[in-house]
Amino acid sequence: MSVVAARLSELGIVLPSIAPASGNYIPHRLVGNLLFVSGQIPRIDGVEHYVGVVGQDISPEDGYKAARLCALNIVARVNAALDGDLDRVLACAQLRGFVNAPPGFRGHPAVIDGASDLLVEIFAEKGRHTRTALGAGSLPRGSSVEVDAIFEVAPKA
Repeated sequence: MSVVAARLSELGIVLPSIAPASGNYIPHRLVGNLLFVSGQIPRIDGVEHYVGVVGQDISPEDGYKAARLCALNIVARVNAALDGDLDRVLACAQLRGFVNAPPGFRGHPAVIDGASDLLVEIFAEKGRHTRTALGAGSLPRGSSVEVDAIFEVAPKA
């Protein structure tokens, strides 16, 4: 069993199934040793969760959970892109999180910590990343959070 697969098992994390792209884009692209993962929303088995405006319709704590779910979907995308070999991940280089929030909301970083924390739990130091946490007036499908990422990966053996 790979190191990351063992870590997922230890954490009790099962990667969700992933749906095809819902528009005219691809869910991930490998360019050299960089893997770009398109924005992920808090969706499980095609069902959106944590829909609404953080700090208005849902709590910042639920926003944190939404960001964590986005990151879980990102890891599932990375797993698919790397043919199930998550040990090829050398680093999460960058994470960008968008929070559907009302004017005046200031808790964007704490919400996106949900995604950051999960990546560090799974990949340890390789999961530490640069990050941007932004507010948005709305997000696709009414989602509370959307997260995308860039990973450095080792070549296929």
